[in-house]
Amino acid sequence: MNLIGQIAKLRAIRPHYTEADLRELARQLQVPEHRIQELVSFYPHLQPLPKGAQLFQVCTDVACLLRGACELLERVVADVRAGRCPEAAVRPCHCLGRCDTAPAVLLNETPHRVRFDRSGAALDCEPIMRSPHEGQDWQLNPHRGSPPYEVFLKWRDNPTAFRAYAIGELERAGLRGMGGAGFPTARKWKAVAEANGSPKYVICNADESEPGTFKDRELLGRFPEAVIEGILVAALAVDASQGIVFIRHEYEPEAAVLDEAIESARARGLLGANAFGPARPFDIELVRSPGGYILGEETALLEALEGRRGEPRNRPPYPATHGLYGRPTLINNVETLVAAAAILARGADWWLGLGRNGAHGLKLVSVSGDVARPQVCEVELGTPVREIIERCGGVSGSGKLKAFAPGGVSSAWLPPEAADVPYDFESLRSAGSMLGSGGLIVLAEGAPIGDVALSICRFFAEESCGKCVPCRMGTAQVVRLLETVQEDPAQELPPAFLRDLAATLKETSICGLGQVALDGLLSLLQLFPDEVLKRTDRGARSGGNGSRSREGSGG
Repeated sequence: MNLIGQIAKLRAIRPHYTEADLRELARQLQVPEHRIQELVSFYPHLQPLPKGAQLFQVCTDVACLLRGACELLERVVADVRAGRCPEAAVRPCHCLGRCDTAPAVLLNETPHRVRFDRSGAALDCEPIMRSPHEGQDWQLNPHRGSPPYEVFLKWRDNPTAFRAYAIGELERAGLRGMGGAGFPTARKWKAVAEANGSPKYVICNADESEPGTFKDRELLGRFPEAVIEGILVAALAVDASQGIVFIRHEYEPEAAVLDEAIESARARGLLGANAFGPARPFDIELVRSPGGYILGEETALLEALEGRRGEPRNRPPYPATHGLYGRPTLINNVETLVAAAAILARGADWWLGLGRNGAHGLKLVSVSGDVARPQVCEVELGTPVREIIERCGGVSGSGKLKAFAPGGVSSAWLPPEAADVPYDFESLRSAGSMLGSGGLIVLAEGAPIGDVALSICRFFAEESCGKCVPCRMGTAQVVRLLETVQEDPAQELPPAFLRDLAATLKETSICGLGQVALDGLLSLLQLFPDEVLKRTDRGARSGGNGSRSREGSGG
């Protein structure tokens, strides 16, 4: 267990730990105290809980903002101040990965679903204890109509032949990474397979934290064996001896389901000392993230696993050759690994036979915001955006589409007339946006554009790791500028300055966070220049979320 794990263990045992506890931990581990402090100050989930209080956190990012999060937050704060729940500490927070049940809430770090009456008033919260290990039988599930682990069991005694088959089929299928960058999967697997050095690692990145994105959560909860087989076949193809699932701590119900599936696979001999044959070990470790959007970036994730602050590394070298502990490492997100397992189970021709408008394959799309039924939709790549929205019951509220972000808050917003654009990598890029994290966020006519813009800017400013000075300073400056302009109509928002700053961040930021941080704001400014300058009362109430630097408290 590395240093981050030791601090997490202390916090689990003593949630309200003190500075004296940290000093004692440093003494026991024989490390300088500053090493402990630098991690506690960086990772939200390592920080102590308010002493003697129940912690009530409400997400105020875009999807939850649109569904009454700020009003809910205000009501709870009022209850605290009135003495109706004096033991509660209340904080806004960033995306919890439950945009389909917005507004998303954590009570003592357990995800809850808010129940409303017919008038829309909040009644109570019920805990989300477990994710259902059942549900829609998506085509992406490699075990649809066949027993689990069939591909792995067929090939595990012939890894050399499987390596050629697997990389060849993935290349022929044209599978791309589904986490945001869209990098060709076969090229990643081939680079790790050919890299010198051992041991090799396979990491399943289950730390999806982009507002509007929750598709991987559904796969983890519904098809855990598919996730495990995706890791197994990837490891067999690249000759890895250790697997890791790096999962966000807010996904504890899904982690419990995956834990059970891992234990079951271990009991069957699919994991352990002889998983790949006599004396050929492979096992999977489930690691809870200590918190922070930046850990979705693969090199920041590696830094966290090695017990340091999650600050992205300069590249090259790349993780394929110099990853975890300097060894060759394959990192794919949940959806990519499940899709790879499905392709290897059914063949590239199956994947190529799916798709519309010139695109090929399947995609899971997290749909949230102003839609009647927020959910994860499995669609064929190339399906028009309008059709995806209609599958979710259509636009809610006014019923008229105002704008949409196709790939989470890091993607540029598009106008209603772009709703007929096919949902695929190339079409969305040509339209001026990107597929990104697969989070389709919908805004209805009448949506508070100024609040949405400010919420996005606050998210990137507060989730910046701070390593790159232009990103750290630039994102914070944009928030202050937008707040000032929205508060004082006499002030002007300088679009030329914002465009120059965005260009600077793209050129100087080490990772994707800084490179896309202003894309949402700039696109909203282009579409709705006057509305971006206006903030409603709910936007003012949302305040700063404080994951990294600021906290709001109601008690």
